[in-house]
Amino acid sequence: MADCEPYRLLDDEGRPEPDEELDFSAELLLRTYRELRRVRLVDQRMTALYRQGRIGFFASSTGQEAVPVAAGVALRPSDWVFPALRESAVMLVRGFPLGRYVAQLFGSRLDTLRGRQMPGHMSSREVNQVAWSTTIGSQLPQAVGMAWAARHLGDPVVAVGCLGDGATSEPDFHAAMNFAAVLKTPTVFVCQNNQYALATPTTRQTASPTLASKAKGYGMAGHRVDGNDVLATYRVVREACERARAGLGPSFVEAVTYRMDAHSTTDDPTRYRSESEVALWRRKDPVERCGKYLLSLGLVDDAWERRCEHEVGEELAAAITQAEAAGPPERASLFDDVDQDLPWHLEEQRRELLGAPLAPGR
Repeated sequence: MADCEPYRLLDDEGRPEPDEELDFSAELLLRTYRELRRVRLVDQRMTALYRQGRIGFFASSTGQEAVPVAAGVALRPSDWVFPALRESAVMLVRGFPLGRYVAQLFGSRLDTLRGRQMPGHMSSREVNQVAWSTTIGSQLPQAVGMAWAARHLGDPVVAVGCLGDGATSEPDFHAAMNFAAVLKTPTVFVCQNNQYALATPTTRQTASPTLASKAKGYGMAGHRVDGNDVLATYRVVREACERARAGLGPSFVEAVTYRMDAHSTTDDPTRYRSESEVALWRRKDPVERCGKYLLSLGLVDDAWERRCEHEVGEELAAAITQAEAAGPPERASLFDDVDQDLPWHLEEQRRELLGAPLAPGR
């Protein structure tokens, strides 16, 4: 499976592949499609906010929505996610409130992280999602360490370490893959191969025929899936998680996809890729593909689409209004979440910041 064409259940037009069994419930299909639409609309609105100067940075996942949505649906609530640049939306799929998700981009007082992270670096213990670093690949050894600790404690959870194709060139990738395979930790590595590590194409990253083929060298299962087919991605990630949960070791999943937008709001993709290439991948749009399949089943129609867009639009508008109106975090929160017992010198600084009198003898 690692060295073959990507596994998929739906073709580019949303038609089931021959001899494939699509045994998904109507409830799961509708939930998955709605989440795809929701992530797409959130990304479009956040990109617009950046262009209006209302937020300082954003990295869209347009064209890559299938992977975070599939992972979010496939995981159990107790599992942990160590995201990279384009997996923050896993939080939304797992139930994190949109209002506080958007608040992180504004750094407002509703932000769980109190404005201490760069915009787009969402995380929360509420949904077991760890903060990610702009340092490429550093989350992977952390995912393996967490999985190792969970196994030691007898906690039947899985740690998902997310990465892009560029991270496979990093030392942390090697350390994490080797450590996970040797110790058979319950880790699933989910790699979004979106064809570019910023401006560097995958063909300049590796001479391996596929990224999934790297798994064999480490002694773990490798899977290659069409990352624009949300149902195939869901099935592969779910099965990899259950394999890890059963004590059968880690897996590496290469989800072959494409970044339709710029790398981030500070990038100009026209400098390194052609419009004809983008147009080719636009015909593989993951949202449209899933929608066409559900339409063929009679689960959605034009009225459903309009209602979904209206509901998400209303939810998003309320979230933005709430985040902007909340204002910045309180100054005193600067000293929270650092030390369990504030040392005297930080207590002194806190009092000085707030204009309170210093303690006697200080």
